[in-house]
Amino acid sequence: MAVDHFEIKENLSSISTKLKELGNHLDILALEKELSLLEETSTSEDFWNNREKAQDILKKSSEIRDTLDKWKNISTKFEDAEILISMSLEEKDEDSLLDAWNELQTVKRLLEEMEMEEMLSGEMDGNNALLAINAGAGGVDAMDWAEMLQRMYLRWCQLRKMKATIVDLTEGAEAGIASCTILVEGPFAYGYLKGESGVHRLVRISPFDSNARRHTGFASVLVTPDLNEDIDVEVRDEDLRVDVYRASGAGGQHVNKTESAVRLTHLPTGIVAACQNERSQHQNRAMAMRMLKAKLYQLKKIEHEKKMENIVGTKQKIDFGSQIRSYVLAPYRLVTDHRTELKIGNVDSVLDGDLDPFIREYLLSDLE
Repeated sequence: MAVDHFEIKENLSSISTKLKELGNHLDILALEKELSLLEETSTSEDFWNNREKAQDILKKSSEIRDTLDKWKNISTKFEDAEILISMSLEEKDEDSLLDAWNELQTVKRLLEEMEMEEMLSGEMDGNNALLAINAGAGGVDAMDWAEMLQRMYLRWCQLRKMKATIVDLTEGAEAGIASCTILVEGPFAYGYLKGESGVHRLVRISPFDSNARRHTGFASVLVTPDLNEDIDVEVRDEDLRVDVYRASGAGGQHVNKTESAVRLTHLPTGIVAACQNERSQHQNRAMAMRMLKAKLYQLKKIEHEKKMENIVGTKQKIDFGSQIRSYVLAPYRLVTDHRTELKIGNVDSVLDGDLDPFIREYLLSDLE
């Protein structure tokens, strides 16, 4: 495979510029100085006299060290690729040039990831995430669409090397799923996924229509931060309704013969959280409470900001005119984000978990 020399030079220039811009934004020299001071403080004899302050200093040191390590790794890789490209062009070695080009693409990807992480400066952006999917208007097509979205987000987690656990699942009557909740664990999980909250619309030739007509299905996605242990959200026992039921299974020996699944309903707000993934009723109740507190925290935060659209407590219908993103499979193929106007024609890639272009555009628009 031959590599276009002009394209290589364009990429070198572009990546070099972005590296400098990111370096200026981070202020690498200031970070190195701050880390040095923090490390010096941590070696003092009275460092652990104030345990809470000491833990804050160690956490800050770890965050700065991680940022500097990532920056230095990208810079080193770029310098190596730059030298290899220069030597390959000089010696007209196309094989080495191809290796250098691949290394340059790795640098580009790492740089984009670091740029995205720098956009995630919200209070909860570094937390794990709870992602809930609910089928809306569209009948069996909507339930099938909800299951397609579930697969899409599980694939995104896999590509991002994040741990994804389905903690609650309600299957559809004929096909697909009525709802599910996924716990996503990994660096900046909530920060990356927070922009996915909203209504997602699918247009396609329905596989459930014998006349092969085009149908539209809707599903809602709600992303809330998984709260740290030090954030307390009060939930009074008298405000809760607790229901226990048998967890759904694949049948046969896998059927759950005990009522271990738990559903919690917060009566003042109507918010519901359920879990059936754990082995015992006690564990499922603990996870359901964790999910409920996350939703209540998000509701309180949004109420404070007076922005109730597309979040817990909204009365928005999962129906026409309310979607944040449309996935059209017929009569043409296109995925459109209606907030950023980003359009991608490779629908299969998006449904297979390639969501980073949409996530990146949303984060950039959120900064404006």
